[in-house]
Amino acid sequence: ALQRSARVLARGLRTSAAVRAAGPSFIEDTAPESLGPTEKMNLFTAINNAMDIALAKDPTACLFGEDVGFGGVFRCSMDLQKKHGPHRVFNTPLSEQGIVGFGIGLATNGATAIAEIQFADYIFPAFDQIVNEAAKYRFRSGNQFDCGRLTIRTPYGAVGHGGLYHSQSPEAYFAHTPGLKVVIPRSPIQAKGLLLASIRDPNPVIFLEPKFLYRSARENVPVADYTLPLSSAEVVQAGSDVTLIGYGSQVHVLRNAAALAKEQFGVSCEIIDLRTILPWDVDTVVNSVKKTGRVVVSHEAPVTGGFAAEISSTIQERCFLHLEAPIQRVCGWDTPFPLIFEPFYAPGRFRVLDAIKTVANY
Repeated sequence: ALQRSARVLARGLRTSAAVRAAGPSFIEDTAPESLGPTEKMNLFTAINNAMDIALAKDPTACLFGEDVGFGGVFRCSMDLQKKHGPHRVFNTPLSEQGIVGFGIGLATNGATAIAEIQFADYIFPAFDQIVNEAAKYRFRSGNQFDCGRLTIRTPYGAVGHGGLYHSQSPEAYFAHTPGLKVVIPRSPIQAKGLLLASIRDPNPVIFLEPKFLYRSARENVPVADYTLPLSSAEVVQAGSDVTLIGYGSQVHVLRNAAALAKEQFGVSCEIIDLRTILPWDVDTVVNSVKKTGRVVVSHEAPVTGGFAAEISSTIQERCFLHLEAPIQRVCGWDTPFPLIFEPFYAPGRFRVLDAIKTVANY
């Protein structure tokens, strides 16, 4: 049994190393000087900092979830219970439906609820509470009541050794639900500003955190309280030949692929980080596509029914006469998320590079 456990552990470590080698190289951004002094943070410490600010400035704010009291599996809530007390930062039973239901009740009674689902893969038991209760609360009451002060945080996506139950990207399920906002940051600077904006937004928000970047992404993050706009995409790299569209950790895959395309083919890529996929910034995408005429959309989630399909359809409707090549989708395969084959499942830089070559040569 010990030998078998050792073999499983070794295999997991080899898989993690392979995924890190094949995965995206994180590219730092620089915060605007107007936001003031900065401090080096990785993604999880930036999220911790955002929640610390929210709890300090809003006496009604509460943070809760499985193991949140001692810091959580990824340490995003480290020391927050010590600073703000066990009545505001606390553990819950192992019941995702209960966590979200409790958060809805808390928010409808005027408190700011920050719920953590330990892994996005386990958000599905709470699906009914999210899509049938939280998303519809305002509409069904004719705007007399709402649970807009609810934010549901959860880590999503590949991590190198998560397998089928700790690696999924479920954003498209929620992007189909009017009444929600779905936000996905790409970096520590973005995570802090977007999380504070989500917590303060008057609508329930699903905030998906790319766990691949929790520790590997490090930036100089402003220490002050600041927010970034929801439903506003960002052009992270200007270009003239091909538009690349993504969100979360996949933005860094696109940046890596764009650098290779410039080096190998002389192709100039414009990269758009959607940041929010519901409601998403159609205008920024359309303006870019009308300029380049060529598009690659990419995400980790499976290709069929993924959010790339919605983006592609909208581009086809709005930019048909400007397109110079068929839109390419570079996504996860239509299989359960594999363990040892994760490097082959993940839509890496070379798959994106092939798609760039395809549209550029069409």
